[in-house]
Amino acid sequence: MPFENYRNSRILVTGGAGFIGSHLCERLLDAGAEVVSADNYFTGSRRNIAHLIANPLFEAIRHDVTFPLYLEVDAIFNLACPASPIHYQRDPVQTTKTSVHGAINMLGLAKRLKARIFQASTSEVYGDPLIHPQTEDYWGNVNPIGIRSCYDEGKRCAETLFFDYWRQHGLPIKVARIFNTYGPRMQPNDGRVVSSFIVQALQGEPITVFGDGGQTRSFCYVDDLVEAIMRLMVTAEDITGPINLGNNSEFTIRELAEKVIKLTGSRSKLVFKPLPQDDPRQRQPDLAKAKAMLNWEPKVALEDGLKETIAYFKHSLDIA
Repeated sequence: MPFENYRNSRILVTGGAGFIGSHLCERLLDAGAEVVSADNYFTGSRRNIAHLIANPLFEAIRHDVTFPLYLEVDAIFNLACPASPIHYQRDPVQTTKTSVHGAINMLGLAKRLKARIFQASTSEVYGDPLIHPQTEDYWGNVNPIGIRSCYDEGKRCAETLFFDYWRQHGLPIKVARIFNTYGPRMQPNDGRVVSSFIVQALQGEPITVFGDGGQTRSFCYVDDLVEAIMRLMVTAEDITGPINLGNNSEFTIRELAEKVIKLTGSRSKLVFKPLPQDDPRQRQPDLAKAKAMLNWEPKVALEDGLKETIAYFKHSLDIA
């Protein structure tokens, strides 16, 4: 039976205690779904889903997606994988296993259940892009043996598996390439640029800028992203993706640092360090497909989203 809406459906979210996953669980519950969060808490946090535990339609289980999972659900959102360099480089072999074995296990579950399945892919599949902005038909410029490869190539292989299951088994798939996302429930020590800058600014520490700060990113607030994911999952079965999801407003890293200093009222100064290996110079999604197929575009301006994120970190770090 086609998956058309969330009400009265049973949904599995792998990585459900993570930054994006916890927001997705929340939205699915609001839409009337019964939600199962599966997370091994390597980077996810029970705190992210603590407010959902009392909901009778929510269930949290500890599970590593590199092992098979046996559940009865109507649809699967596969978000399980460390997503920041500091986390995915901590155990690169396990990161690759999470992307590849995790995809195999979740696709196997979806095949058995004849369930629709969503894959959270990433803009990192484009590597250090040679075209700008990045369109979905661009094959990317990825170093297959570098320090970021465990994540980049793991996600690329996961996409391959999803499309082979679609072609070989007729499995209904949805693949989204997620660009830089930020918002409440980010971890303060995840090494991502938004969380790092905010934490450093709030604590009065020097703000670490890699390179000259001229490299660009496009930052999408988590509420906008989750709305797009929710819309993609209920599109017609012939819409498989991959589809870029993010914000196409482009900022330099230095501009982001200056905005954070201004919004926090910090006296932090910028310090510059060498650019890490394979760090992309430009990152901006072409959103034409998302706008046409989902009738969606991001609404939250960077400054507004940063204010919400700063307020979250002030509370979580207990900073007056």
